Amino acid sequence: MTHGPYTHVSMSIDPGQRPRIGISFYASITRARARVLESGRPYLVLESDEADVTVSTTGAGPVTAEDLDIARQIFNAAARYLADCERIHAEHDQATDSAA
Repeated sequence: MTHGPYTHVSMSIDPGQRPRIGISFYASITRARARVLESGRPYLVLESDEADVTVSTTGAGPVTAEDLDIARQIFNAAARYLADCERIHAEHDQATDSAA
């Protein structure tokens, strides 16, 4: 069963809790970019046709030790995602070649 591409956005608001927004890209991300603003603040953006997600420093202020930790987590998670995509793609290509 295959599904068409989509972006899922959810928001939950519970009494006494901070609102929570979730964005899931099940569509091609059209662009991933990182830049540094003139102010010296770095940011990362993931964009699709339906939504953008921007990550930047705590409180839009100077880079903190916690910001460095999150940036490393993003880097490591992206590297694992890339490795998994490459492996699964290669396995699919190999299975397709074997079937032909």
